[in-house]
Formats: sequence, C-alpha cells, structure tokens
Amino acid sequence: MSAQPLTFEGVLEMFQEVKAMIRETSKQIQDNAEQMKETDRKIQENAEQMKETDRRLDRKFQEVAQQQAKTDLQIERTNQNVGALGSRIGDIIENMVGGRILDKFQALGYEVDDYVRKHAFQNKKLGIAGQVDLMLHDGDVAILIEVKTTLEITDVRKHLERMEKYRRYANAFGYGNHMRFIGAVAGAVIEGDAVDFAHANGLYTIVQSGEGVTIVPTPENFQAKEW
Repeated sequence: MSAQPLTFEGVLEMFQEVKAMIRETSKQIQDNAEQMKETDRKIQENAEQMKETDRRLDRKFQEVAQQQAKTDLQIERTNQNVGALGSRIGDIIENMVGGRILDKFQALGYEVDDYVRKHAFQNKKLGIAGQVDLMLHDGDVAILIEVKTTLEITDVRKHLERMEKYRRYANAFGYGNHMRFIGAVAGAVIEGDAVDFAHANGLYTIVQSGEGVTIVPTPENFQAKEW
C-alpha cells in the first residue's frame, strides 16, 4: 500500500496529539515536584522530631547521671559509716577478748601474762607483712589471735597463712628459735564449721560468752599446733 500524502488536517491532528503529550508530561512533572516537596516537608518534620527526641534523651540521660551520682555518693557515705561501725565493733571485741582471755590460757597451762593489740610486722627483704590483732606472750610462748566480728572458715585459713608468715618473720630477726608460737581465732559470731576447721588445724577458738569470752572446748585428740 502506498503512503497517503500528509494533509493539513493530518498535520494539525498530529500537532494536537504532541501538545496533549506535552501537557500530560508537564502535569506528571508538576505532580512529581509536589510529591518531592511533600517528601522534603516530611523529612524536615522527621528531622525536627528526631532533634527533639535527642534533646529529650539528653535531658533524661543527664537526669539519670545526676541521680546515679547522688546514689553513688549515698552508697559511699553508707559504706564509710558501716566501715567505721565495723571497725569500732572490732575494737570493742579486741578489747574484750584481750582483757579477759589471759586467765583462760593460763588455765590451759600457758604462762602468758601480758598482751599487745594490733601488732604489725614487716620484712621487705622476704616480702612479708601483716598484723596480729592480739598477741599474748610471756617471753617463751606467744599466742597470736585473729579477732573477727563474724568468724568464717576463710578467716581461719588466712590466720594459718599469717602464722606461717610470722614464723618466718621471727626467724629472720633471730628470736624465733627460742619461742613457740600458738594460734587462735576469735569471733562474736561463728559461721558454719569455722570452729571444727580451726580445731582440725591446731588453732584454739574463742567465742563470746555472756558478758565475757571463753575458749571453745577442744576435741579429745586436739593438739595445739606450734609454729
């Protein structure tokens, strides 16, 4: 089929179709532009909301941090008060034990006639350092006593280690050969099997009894360990 020649009416019709396509495209571009503006507006709103949320979170974090600082300070003060109270109670128990225990050990055959509190010892060369709460002595024998408000097995173990250290300390200074060292632990409250554990390791145990203190009766096969 041969192509029909273009007429004025045909050209006009094509021109109208092109104009219609241009108008539709322009409308779509305008619609897209409006959608982009709306999207930008929502993004801006979200950004402002996020900024406000961040500001609120910052304020909340600051409030929490301030409250935590106050709580930490209160805990620190409470710990200091408890520590001071515990130290005071320990001093009272040490005085009570020291002042009333000499005759108890004398009754067991130890000729101790004096005691010292908080006897510190140190030998930097040997790397030895420690403190004995109470030391009863007469020149030939010394009884080293660890005093606790609450006596536990771990305290007994530590005192056994302390006895070993003191033996080495005394030997290093040359006066250990002619002295015997005996160990004992004391407590206002005794936890678990601390007494049995102490006796099994050759330590005397001292407990509160009424207004005074007493040495817990030892088993028949008990042998006080000497260091």
